[in-house]
Amino acid sequence: MKRLVLAAMVAAAMAAGQASVAEGSQPANRIGAGAHYWRAVRTVDFRDVDQEGLSWLASYQRRPGTLLSIEANLEWFRSGFGGSAHSILAPQLFLLAGSTLYVGAGAGLYWSDGAWSRDPFYALRAGLDLHVLPRLHLDLNANYRFENWDDLNEPSRKISSDTVTLGAAVRVAF
Repeated sequence: MKRLVLAAMVAAAMAAGQASVAEGSQPANRIGAGAHYWRAVRTVDFRDVDQEGLSWLASYQRRPGTLLSIEANLEWFRSGFGGSAHSILAPQLFLLAGSTLYVGAGAGLYWSDGAWSRDPFYALRAGLDLHVLPRLHLDLNANYRFENWDDLNEPSRKISSDTVTLGAAVRVAF
């Protein structure tokens, strides 16, 4: 499953590049950073598993057209997320449709303590992309993630809880 998600991420990135060539225009690229406030949907009854928290992300967006964009993020969670004793990196890719108001779907994987998670997570997103200054954009979004935390903690514990996030990111267009 992990290879399938990685292959889909690469295919989507290549498709975004082809779409901009087909349109004959320069794509708008945006790079930035942001944060997510996340909260587990279900109560998890383990003392060392965080129920909510803040994660940080670096973000790159490619907008090959006016209504379609591809977004790649690298999110960082501190230890405690999903019961992990280590910090976690989560590369993810989203396909977004819309302009100021947008919706989208994405997928990602967790990497912690030198190993990838067995199963990917999937996410749905709705957001508001505000053009603040000529090259500055503020992205406010809400996400619902379908995920399984079994690989992030001790093998004997089965922990599964989807999460909801509220996010904000600032991106500079170039």
